[in-house]
Amino acid sequence: MSSQPTPDPTAGHLPDPADAPADGGSAPDGGSALEEAAAVARARRLTDVITRLRRALRSSIRTDYPWESLPMAQVELLQTLATAPLRVGELAARQRLAPNTVSGLIGKLLEAGFVDRQPDPGDRRTARIALTEAGHQQLRDWQHAHERRLAAALESLPTTDREAVMHALPALELLAKALSGGTGALTEPR
Repeated sequence: MSSQPTPDPTAGHLPDPADAPADGGSAPDGGSALEEAAAVARARRLTDVITRLRRALRSSIRTDYPWESLPMAQVELLQTLATAPLRVGELAARQRLAPNTVSGLIGKLLEAGFVDRQPDPGDRRTARIALTEAGHQQLRDWQHAHERRLAAALESLPTTDREAVMHALPALELLAKALSGGTGALTEPR
């Protein structure tokens, strides 16, 4: 297998300096129009790659794990609940979903026996949603299928590309934290 990086058909699609205003232009935040256009182009490319990667992950996992077994929205709830039981409102906030949407998903997970309602020790009037053993097992099965597919895909890449993906993970984690309102606060483009 070749160790040459895989060519990217979208590489090099940064703005042309000839398209910038003659005076260099100024973006509203004080940067140049060219810098802003370059930042937008990077964001567009990243958005495109993330969209294609999510689509590929969803479709490839379904080879080993059919949709009807566990839809992605339910997987995400189970992943969130794997760390600790939560109230529906807390779960909705973490998932950035409407509480009624989360309630509907929880109803399906309750019917399947993957979660149950437990009294909240801090407030007996409310309940927390917790994974059952069946829910933990379902999540483990999904994660193992996902890991097998990803491992196979990574192994199919040339070594340099596989290493580049792994080296990009810390930056992608910071980006996810910044987008989630974490400590990697959003700042103006560089």
